Amino acid sequence: MAETRLHPAQLILPMFVREGAAESVPIGSMPGVVQHTLDSLRAEVARAAAAGIGGVMLFGVPEHKDAIGSGATDPDGILNVATRVAVAEAGDALVVQTDLCLDEFTDHGHCGVLDARGRVDNDASLARYRDMGLAQAEAGSAVLGLSGMMDGQVGAVRSALDSAGHPDTVLLGYAAKYASTFYGPFREAVQSSLQGDRRSYQLDPANRREGLREVLLDVDEGADVVMVKPAMSYLDVLADAAAASPVPVWAYQVSGEYAMVEAAAAHGWIERERAIDESLVSIARAGAEAILTYWAIEAAERWARS
Repeated sequence: MAETRLHPAQLILPMFVREGAAESVPIGSMPGVVQHTLDSLRAEVARAAAAGIGGVMLFGVPEHKDAIGSGATDPDGILNVATRVAVAEAGDALVVQTDLCLDEFTDHGHCGVLDARGRVDNDASLARYRDMGLAQAEAGSAVLGLSGMMDGQVGAVRSALDSAGHPDTVLLGYAAKYASTFYGPFREAVQSSLQGDRRSYQLDPANRREGLREVLLDVDEGADVVMVKPAMSYLDVLADAAAASPVPVWAYQVSGEYAMVEAAAAHGWIERERAIDESLVSIARAGAEAILTYWAIEAAERWARS
């Protein structure tokens, strides 16, 4: 009788890979989630493939940062190396995806480069995104997650990829990405150096119509998939996008959503597994065709046993 059902192939696991790490590093605010070494990345990708989830989304945690995020475009930078490792391990069993944003690589922690007054320079950032997109495509990433929220980012990267012979690389536009407090644990996960905030380029949480407008703009620029982020506090925006978008709509169940459930369950205040499943079903019910979630492997393995 259930109207909404989920399959493991609809789940995507975000993964953090730390440069220079000798062993996996637990993330304190996200119990059960770690910064991976290249070896533990291989093992977890193999486990993800065996669980039947749809893909992994990789984030790099570099040892060194600078003002323009040089490590993001270095073929031997941690994210591009991790991509090659994951692709070699996964084969065709799942889709290897990469985060295309500079925030993990810049010493100021913003998603783009800064101008002389310390403000994010949208057009200069697009030039970096083009180069980053090419580096990721050449490393083997099948889906580029454009999460920086720069105006014109989808069109800029699409043009660069097509000109360089990568017309089949999929662009996932983080179209409706809100300036949310629920990203807090993620910033620990990537060791963010953020100074200030991102309200000048991420969306105001009060704005519903703007979210749909941004989705349609990304579609017009050539996005193959569009994203709503965070998920659970923006189910209305997600439903609007799902009703209007001609391309698939995904959602990201972000670090703060994960941390809240884990913390409440650890205190015995909620039933953990039921809360996980209910949260995922709610996101799918609102219209998400795939969900980025830190519970991807756990949920898929548990569903297979039930």
